[in-house]
Amino acid sequence: MLLRSLKLHIIQCGFAPVLQVSRTCSNMPLSDTHQSPDNAVSGKQVKSERKLVVPSNSRFIYPEFLPDPKMEWRNSLREKLERLDMIQRRKHIDIPEFYVGSILAVTSSNQHAPNKATRFVGICIQRLGCGLRANITLRNVIKHVGTEIKYQLYDPTIQKIEVLRLEKRLDDELLYLRDAPNEYSTFDENMEAEYLPEGTPVPVNTTLVKLKPRPWRARWERKNMKGLADLELEERFYKRAEELATPWEKYDLMKQYRRTIPEEEQKEIFAEVCSELHEVEVMRKKLKRKKVFVKPTRSS
Repeated sequence: MLLRSLKLHIIQCGFAPVLQVSRTCSNMPLSDTHQSPDNAVSGKQVKSERKLVVPSNSRFIYPEFLPDPKMEWRNSLREKLERLDMIQRRKHIDIPEFYVGSILAVTSSNQHAPNKATRFVGICIQRLGCGLRANITLRNVIKHVGTEIKYQLYDPTIQKIEVLRLEKRLDDELLYLRDAPNEYSTFDENMEAEYLPEGTPVPVNTTLVKLKPRPWRARWERKNMKGLADLELEERFYKRAEELATPWEKYDLMKQYRRTIPEEEQKEIFAEVCSELHEVEVMRKKLKRKKVFVKPTRSS
């Protein structure tokens, strides 16, 4: 009787149920949800579909989600399972955006350290691998000794990854820093993070590195590196580099196709991944708000 009288009171007062839409869903681009009179008569319903816009630079921000371009090493089932594991790992650790040339600080577990953790600061000189085998190499000069550490990006022993300076370099690899003076690879272990305003493009560091005198660890005059200053070599070294150069390879479309992942496949992969990563970012922002909020105490 009480429930029936309550319904009667709502009808008499003219109250109508209100449909509430969450803020998260309202911010996503949705298709139209209204129905035309023809559809209403025929009883057809127009279903709204949420379309997530995949960033165009996803292949630079998340290169490890792309499979290996070598067909003999491809396995679609293994790649899909690895992507699921990588997303689950990103729910426990924040892997920020970074590039070769960015200065990072990686904190990893170390049972021999006094506090059971080790923090290493260095410049990213190489980023290789795909899937769970993705790895990065950091370099720093500590006590006048060049030190490099290679980290598996999805290693469970990694506790935290910080980007102290977000920037790019002119080359995809900075291995020539091994043959450069220590000043190019020396960074303070207590360096504070430099924050860029939101929406600012990633700056490109155009520093030209001056190498030490030969011998070097590689024939850098043959590598076509843009970030190297004049090597000051004899003419015979440059002539030999021209003889071994292969300028026609940039016109070999089949060779480029075998070295890369087709754009259609990239879009399909990132359409699957970005929706999950978006949910991870939303969850991380919510947790961050809870940690930042401090409940005020009542003063006596």
